[in-house]
Amino acid sequence: MKLLFIRHGDPDYEHDWLTEKGQREAELLSFRISKMNITEFYVSTMGRARATSLPTLEKMGREAKQCDWLREFGPLVKRPDRQMRPGVAWDWLPQDWLKDERLLDRTSWSENGIFADAGIGDSYAHVTQEFDAVLAGHGYVRNSLYYDAISPNTDTLAFFCHFGVTCVLLSHLMNVSPMILWHGTAMAPSSVTTVYSEERRPGIASFRASAIGDISHLYAAGEEPSFSARFCEVYGNGDRVD
Repeated sequence: MKLLFIRHGDPDYEHDWLTEKGQREAELLSFRISKMNITEFYVSTMGRARATSLPTLEKMGREAKQCDWLREFGPLVKRPDRQMRPGVAWDWLPQDWLKDERLLDRTSWSENGIFADAGIGDSYAHVTQEFDAVLAGHGYVRNSLYYDAISPNTDTLAFFCHFGVTCVLLSHLMNVSPMILWHGTAMAPSSVTTVYSEERRPGIASFRASAIGDISHLYAAGEEPSFSARFCEVYGNGDRVD
């Protein structure tokens, strides 16, 4: 089985849609995805994800299943340096969140006081349970930390969604804290993250990412990737710092 996690194009967050650049990115993405043999499409109910999926679905004459659990991951949290302005869980400053080594642990990361107060653990459980239900419907059933390949196959599932929730799903597949992925990876708008199942013994499957945040479709068309996925490379160079 192959899983494609596709981040929405360059976002217009105010209107929950795409900027003009994001619409170009979605169109370029569609030429790539529409050539694939996709078994099933799933899409977040948020506008920017749905807008990203439209060119692909129109080219293929297909529809996607809309899923609330694929919406950008929440709820908002009060990070230590910004108590009065709650934000997403993955925008903490490294010097703050790395003080609590529980955040690096697969099982205790959600016990951090800020996450516990926000109910992050319950949200994580809901999203991953819904995701496992999809995989079970395609023949792969969660069994502790791996999957039973009940009906092994080479289906391809495409998920049009968001950075934060993609990291949640990857952390579940890889059995690591989502903080490692939220802070250790960047997925530019319209990027494709590809994950394959591996069945090295009959009936036992795990998943491995072969590409994270791939934007080769943009480079092939000469389209400069958006900076929306990143923070400043060097402090004070004019890019995002917060």
